[in-house]
Parts: sequence; C-alpha cells; structure tokens
Amino acid sequence: MEKLFNSPEEVVEGNICGGEKKVSLPLFKMILLGIMAGAFIALGGATSSTAAHAVENVGISRFVAGAIFPVGLMLITFIGGELFTGNCLTAMGAMDHRFSWSKVARDLCIIWISNLIGALIIVELTYYSGNLDYSGGLLGAYSIKVALSKATITPIKGITSGILCNILVCAAILMGAASKDISGKVWAIFFPIMAFVVGGFEHCVANMFYIPMGILASTNESYVSKATEAYGITAEQLANLSVGGFFTNQIPVTIGNILGGMVFVGLPCYMAHCKKNK
Repeated sequence: MEKLFNSPEEVVEGNICGGEKKVSLPLFKMILLGIMAGAFIALGGATSSTAAHAVENVGISRFVAGAIFPVGLMLITFIGGELFTGNCLTAMGAMDHRFSWSKVARDLCIIWISNLIGALIIVELTYYSGNLDYSGGLLGAYSIKVALSKATITPIKGITSGILCNILVCAAILMGAASKDISGKVWAIFFPIMAFVVGGFEHCVANMFYIPMGILASTNESYVSKATEAYGITAEQLANLSVGGFFTNQIPVTIGNILGGMVFVGLPCYMAHCKKNK
C-alpha cells in the first residue's frame, strides 16, 4: 500500500536536494521568483488586514487575519516563488556539505531584496486601488497603526518574535513537503501559518508590506485623521514611519527569522533525520 505522506527522513533529504536547486538558480530566475514570493506574501497581508481591520477584539482580529494570511504561502507552494524565510532551510544543504555557506548567503541576500521589490509593488497597487478607504478610511488608519507597532519594536522583541515566526513558517514548509497530495499540503501549510499570525510574531517579508503600507498611508491626511480619532496616534509617533523605522524592524526580525529557520528548525531536523547521521 502506497504511503500517504513522506517520512521525516524523506522530507529532510528532499529539502536538501531542493536547496541545491535553489542556490544554483540563474540570477534572473532567482530574482523573478523572489519578486513573485514577495508579492504573494504581501497579498496575504493586504487581504488579511482588510478582513480584520474593523474587529475590535485582538484575539478574534488575529484569528480572522490568520484564516486569510496563509494564502500567501499556498500561492508560493503551488505557483512558484522563492521566499527568504523558507530559504533559511537551505542551511541543511550546507550542513550536509552539498554546497557552500557562501551560496546560502548569496541566495538569501538576493531573495531578501527580490521579496522587498515584490512586496512594494503590491503596496503601490493596494494603495492606489482604494482598498484603504474601507470603513470610512479605517483600514488606512489600521495600516498606520500596524506599521507603527512594527517600526517601534525593540531589538530583543524583534529577534525573539522573528525566531518564533520562522519556527512555524519553516515547519509549515516541511509539513507541506511531507504531504503527497494538494489537499494535504493546503492543511499542512494553513495551521502553522495561522498560528504565527494569531501569535503576532514577526515575519520580515510580511513586514515588507505592512510597514511601507503604513508609511504610504501616513501621507494621506484622511487616514492620519482617522488614525488619530480611532487610535490616538500623534504626529510625533508618525515620525517613526520612515525608512529608518523600516530598518529598525527589519534588521532584528531578519536576524530572528534566520535563527528560527536555521538553528531552531534546520539544525535539529538535520541532526535527527539526515541519513548520514543515522
């Protein structure tokens, strides 16, 4: 009888083989797939914010957002894309000496930049589509509030939250690889990604959408007025919505995501399940 899913050993070996292909992609294809992934994650962010923005209870609001956001990783899984957080698992291939750590670093740098480009494209399209006008501009105000909470995060919170996030994201990727059919992959992806959104953990690529979206929304007087009315956001606080605020979030969160993917998921899975370690 045929197995319904791959074993952990098969998943790890498949990931290592997939990592070899990832780090060896032609530059143009690597950039294109990175842009696609950034756009897909941003679409998950845009639609989940739309669903959750008017829900006052924090737990329910995150639950609603968490039910929508996983579409981003599903799009990447079934259509194609190279996602920075998931590509942290290429570390297993370097651990196994299939390719060098310099190839891992090159891949992650190119994909990070490409993901940012893709996310920014969706930010522009979302803003000019009028999406933020929902609920009398409350969605625009909500975008400002979300971006502000991320742009003012402390380094320790950014790193630890980034670790927690990418434990779940990389677990979702490995669980998806364990399934042999599309419905199994959908559910394997859905629950861990929903969990990271409900937990409010920090994902560097998602934040490539959330923070620039808030920065752009803060240039609109009606959204700023609504943010002041609904959330008490002041002009002094809005000063944090800048390129500097973006990197205040991105640097610790990216470090945390790398640690979460490589050290907290990749390393133990490699040590436990790689055939060479048996």
